[in-house]
Amino acid sequence: MPDKKSGPKYDCSRCPGYCCSYPRIELLDEDVQRLADHFGIGFKKAERKFAEWYAKDERILRHRKDTVYKTICRFFDREARRCTVYEARPTVCRSYPNGNTCGYYTFLKFERKHQDDPDFIPSA
Repeated sequence: MPDKKSGPKYDCSRCPGYCCSYPRIELLDEDVQRLADHFGIGFKKAERKFAEWYAKDERILRHRKDTVYKTICRFFDREARRCTVYEARPTVCRSYPNGNTCGYYTFLKFERKHQDDPDFIPSA
């Protein structure tokens, strides 16, 4: 865990789930297995239920319609704007944003300050 000086400079709880709206959230075999274990189902059933194939070589999470973004991860709570499978989330979600800053959060903070609206969300 990074110390406070080098730790994250963003607050996911203040974001409406931008990274969860990415259309291609990759699912590795270990991610499918983690979700299967989380829901107490087999690998194949989890794959059919939670994934789809992009082209024929990339397995991605299924999406559903969203009120803020066009679509969002099927495991995203659209009311609370939070992940419902956080402990079982995919590898790509675990490593996002691959550093201690998030470009979207930086943009959101800037816009909220300049719009003088602490809850501002840019519309698509």
